[in-house]
Amino acid sequence: QVQLLESGGGSVQAGGSLRVSCVISGYTYSGDCVGWFRQAPGKEREAVAAIGSDGGTSYAQSVKGRFTISRDNAMNTLYLQMNDLKPEDTAMYYCAAPRDQKAANSGCARALALYENNDWGQGTQVTVSS
Repeated sequence: QVQLLESGGGSVQAGGSLRVSCVISGYTYSGDCVGWFRQAPGKEREAVAAIGSDGGTSYAQSVKGRFTISRDNAMNTLYLQMNDLKPEDTAMYYCAAPRDQKAANSGCARALALYENNDWGQGTQVTVSS
């Protein structure tokens, strides 16, 4: 099974930047549809960004222009560069990958939207102050 391990969270002032990482292991399928989600206390988990096997990316409107999703050359590490952070970005950030990567080939963001069909990391906390 796929294992996802996030790191890089922390505390930052509003307007600052952070990059969170997700090391992914255990893929048996070559597809690499992966994404980032976040959840604040008392709120629903929300999609933040996704990157498909073709390198195409998508972003939530709330982070568009501020966040960038990327992956390394080996495609085993996922990144989320977060710039111009705002207090409303405070949340636990999770990486995720659809279990059925074959199905994800037809639409990465759509596949990720089915939360119950994803493998999830443990999360990394991002806190933005003032």
